[in-house]
Amino acid sequence: MTSDPHSYLPTGLSQNKRPHACLLTIFGASGDLTKRKLIPALYNLALENRLPERFAVVGYARSEMSHDAFREKMREGVGEFSRTGLNESVWQQFASTLYYISGDYKEPEGYQSLKDFIDGFDRGSRVLPVRVFYLATPPELYGTVIERISAVGLASKESDPESRTRVIIEKPFGTDLYTARELNRRVHEALDERQVYRIDHYLGKETVQNIMVFRFANAVFEPIWNRRYVDHVQITAAETVGVENRGGYYEKAGVVRDMFQNHLLQLLSLTAMEPPIGFSAFAVRDEKVKLLRAVRPIASEEVFEAAVRGQYASGKMEGKEVPGYRQEPGVAKDSATATYAAIKFSIDNWRWESVPFYLRSGKRLAKRVTEIAIQFKRPPLLLFKACAVEDLNPNVLVIRIQPDEGVSLRFEVKPPGPDLCVSPLSLDFKYEQAFGSSPPEAYETLLEDCIEGDSTLFTRHDEVELAWSLVDPIIQTWDGIKPSDFPNYEAGSWGPKKADEFLQRDGRRWRQP
Repeated sequence: MTSDPHSYLPTGLSQNKRPHACLLTIFGASGDLTKRKLIPALYNLALENRLPERFAVVGYARSEMSHDAFREKMREGVGEFSRTGLNESVWQQFASTLYYISGDYKEPEGYQSLKDFIDGFDRGSRVLPVRVFYLATPPELYGTVIERISAVGLASKESDPESRTRVIIEKPFGTDLYTARELNRRVHEALDERQVYRIDHYLGKETVQNIMVFRFANAVFEPIWNRRYVDHVQITAAETVGVENRGGYYEKAGVVRDMFQNHLLQLLSLTAMEPPIGFSAFAVRDEKVKLLRAVRPIASEEVFEAAVRGQYASGKMEGKEVPGYRQEPGVAKDSATATYAAIKFSIDNWRWESVPFYLRSGKRLAKRVTEIAIQFKRPPLLLFKACAVEDLNPNVLVIRIQPDEGVSLRFEVKPPGPDLCVSPLSLDFKYEQAFGSSPPEAYETLLEDCIEGDSTLFTRHDEVELAWSLVDPIIQTWDGIKPSDFPNYEAGSWGPKKADEFLQRDGRRWRQP
């Protein structure tokens, strides 16, 4: 494995250049991700004529299933989860491209059957089809599956920048820095980095992609996107749901592994990175990596000053009583797993010196919302002595990732009347109102990009490892010192009281989205 990311050339396929033929293999095809996200996303691409002319999907899993049974199961998924609903004629045509092969993930026989099927598909094509392998299996199988498809001849390192073999790897990519590095080592023994697409579905969201367009295509914002004008930034990813039936997984993961290492640090890097030289995969990902390198590491002895953790208790959500985390199935009765975290990061570069970035995420919070709030510095108050100081609100630019995707800008105006006072007002832009329809699902964008060979919205190996290096000290410190106050916030609230005190120490307060 080479350690120099500059040795990997940018992807060769240009935007909107679809290959003539593609065969996509989904490992873990009997699982929820395939039924709820992947097949509905591919169906929507088919509905909008955005798939290659010759296309097929092969589901691979341990479960015994016929082609027809697999198609029927996927039909249920499309009917329930597709944003466009089910069009019967389109479905019938799309269903004819779905196939299923049963096989073990560790034994070679199933992979040989898969190879025979794929070779047969290749023989009917005028040009060599693109091969995409999607790893929707449990994370501990990622390395094994890649090694097996390589051993049977389905995937190998390709020096061509327009490599026709691509492997999509779901998160989590490792459980800490050591396991991420080890997985990268195994991946790079079989594949070249340009063939690897580490997926983070947040990067496929329209509003996340529009962060770059919003910043760099509008001359009015970039000049004030720095320490001279920005007081601080808040990035929030709040969920109203609990762990549902994922208690066993969440006990091992916790909120920092589940949300910060990937989603929130991705939003941080896109918000704070420098302008890339272009919107190629190489240029964009290089700037994101530079930004993560500039994030100041939090030493173990600084964790309790720079971060707050919490765990939800029982409470009311939408008028219904919900259990606390320790009452959820698969969760230990004395669990010390954090379901909430707030972390302050600092960026040591010219643009962001002394500007804190506050990241928070939690389950069973008051509202489901993901947003980036850039709060600008307050203006001098000398002109407004007639108004109470607290009435002069700072300007806040909010990029709403989900739901209700859009952008709003809060500013001060004078309300009608004889007194010179100020009142806040917002300019609000909503994607659905502006464009007449809801944006595509993230998986639609990411699957289409991978098929076309565009890796811009996928994470590079050094980016993953840098993110782990930033959160590992926090995870390790918290694992070593059991909290004495868990659970410490009620379901349906905005988190523990300590999180409010955390910002109050800096003379700030959390936004209430």
